[in-house]
Amino acid sequence: MALTLHVDIVSAEKEIYSGVAEMVFAPLVTGEVGILPRHAPLIARMKPGEVRVRTATDELSFYVSGGLLEVQPHVVTVLADTALRAKDLDEAAALKAKQRAEDMLQGRQAGVDYARAQAELAQAVAQLRTLQKLRTQTR
Repeated sequence: MALTLHVDIVSAEKEIYSGVAEMVFAPLVTGEVGILPRHAPLIARMKPGEVRVRTATDELSFYVSGGLLEVQPHVVTVLADTALRAKDLDEAAALKAKQRAEDMLQGRQAGVDYARAQAELAQAVAQLRTLQKLRTQTR
């Protein structure tokens, strides 16, 4: 029997996933991390991107807008502002948000919050990448 760890993925609104996994992959601001059972304790900031949860029978994909990752030897907790199952992402909305953020950044208009526009662009691009990966996995 393989070693496992418990995974909780929680957004500001609700719990998205709670279950047992063999491995978890998360996008940190310093790069992607892979977590196996008995991993050293860790608290790290996540960037927008895909969290993958590998179970004994499947690999589940989730989109997070950033947040915190807490790792204990047998427990992984993902605390995200926004978290969705990857299959629930809206590609049209992500494309629209990406275009809107790019327009704001290129417009050089007075009163534009460039940090917010850059954050929105990063989130939209991360959503689109997650959808792209999901498409290639299901083929």
